[in-house]
Amino acid sequence: MAATPRFRNEAVAAPDADPHLDPARPAPDSDSADRKHPVDETLPPLRMFTSGLQHVAAMYAGVVAPPMILGPAVGLTPEETAFLMGASLFTAGLATLLQTLGFWRIGARLPFVNGVSFAGVTPMVAIGKDRGHDGIAVIFGAIIVAGLLGFLLAPYFCKLVRFFPPVVTGTVITLIGVSLLPVAFNWSQGGNATAGDYGSTTNITMAAVTLVIVLALRKLLRGFLQQIAILLGLVVGTLIAIPVGITDFGAVKDADLVGFPTPFHFGAPQFEVAAIVSMCIVMLVCMTESTADILALGRIVDRPADERTIEGGLRADTLGSAISPLFNGFMCSAFAQNIGLVAMTKVRSRFVVAAGGGILIVLGLVPVAASVIALVPLPVLGGAGIVLFGSVAASGIQTLATAALEKGENALIVAAAVGIGLIPIAAPDFYHAFPKDALVVLDSGISTGCVVAIVLNLAFNHLGRKPGPEPSERETSPAAPAPVAAH
Repeated sequence: MAATPRFRNEAVAAPDADPHLDPARPAPDSDSADRKHPVDETLPPLRMFTSGLQHVAAMYAGVVAPPMILGPAVGLTPEETAFLMGASLFTAGLATLLQTLGFWRIGARLPFVNGVSFAGVTPMVAIGKDRGHDGIAVIFGAIIVAGLLGFLLAPYFCKLVRFFPPVVTGTVITLIGVSLLPVAFNWSQGGNATAGDYGSTTNITMAAVTLVIVLALRKLLRGFLQQIAILLGLVVGTLIAIPVGITDFGAVKDADLVGFPTPFHFGAPQFEVAAIVSMCIVMLVCMTESTADILALGRIVDRPADERTIEGGLRADTLGSAISPLFNGFMCSAFAQNIGLVAMTKVRSRFVVAAGGGILIVLGLVPVAASVIALVPLPVLGGAGIVLFGSVAASGIQTLATAALEKGENALIVAAAVGIGLIPIAAPDFYHAFPKDALVVLDSGISTGCVVAIVLNLAFNHLGRKPGPEPSERETSPAAPAPVAAH
């Protein structure tokens, strides 16, 4: 059977033909100059915008949630908290452009979305509690130092990629998806545990309706409409939620038409040693998670990440974090929910995500536009989130299928890493007696699971092992083709 091209404009060579022995056949690379990997393809403007908007809709709640938590905790007014939310959208857009478009050796140049990291919320609240503007200034100073430190460490940190074989990456990707599912469940209940309607049948029913709508659209639609099924599901779910009474239009009424995140709005950054140490630990956690996310995304888009890709991605993460406080933003890290969106829609173009980054910048500059996105009720977002985050976990399971679990102690590695990684999800108070600084790592199932998987892989598959084939990946032979990466 004749081979088929993997990418657009790729020529198909006849089997058993040797171009070097046939002067009439062009050189192997003569027709590949204009061939583009799907990651580097651009789409028509309308598809670019709507697909980018879908990414924004998927990540919006995750971007604005940390400032919503932090603002009241440090004593800011509602207006100042809203300002932080707009600044977070603006800086998330800048960081996303750094990742997708990049320059020099900065940026993974993958469809990689960056936003405010949840890992820093607990230590930031501890640093700035009841200190108002001074607390925010200390937090910003610590983030700047942590970002610069991470930028310097990126070339060395990326060399850890050899310690991320499929048995490790598959475990971490699965944990990313499973760790995000409680966020979707919380949104499905209403998002605010202190609210009177939290967990009401109305909220959960709306989440279920949205989930069914998304699944039905994915089944019934074709082509481009199928690719934006999540966005269409959010729109339909929001329209249904209006007569139900769970859509809040207050944000639109109170929003300003234009607003720029004034540099150092809360004063010049302040530098305190304890705060800097705490945020540097958070930065290392974020770099660990981003490394796993880049490896996961590389497999999903069929462009496996090498050391240089990871280095560029970590540089973009850390540089974006160092720049964010200038515009009153916080530490930036990968958004795993958008990896799930890439896996589900099969839209692999990094320029689509760059368009989403541009939309985020506009939302940060035009608060009234941001408030329109905020109309999507959290139960509606939670219903769609179950599919998104579940897709990430499914990609991890597909990766584990290539990890030769029947060999050596690979199954034991997965069992222990997943079990320990699930502790913060299944028993949130498990580490309550540990020091607060330790909780930065321990409360992240992704980080603890990743560390356990790496250490056990080293112990079982590297230390004291005689040279030979790597047991963490299935052997390939002409009779047994290599597994296809998850898309």
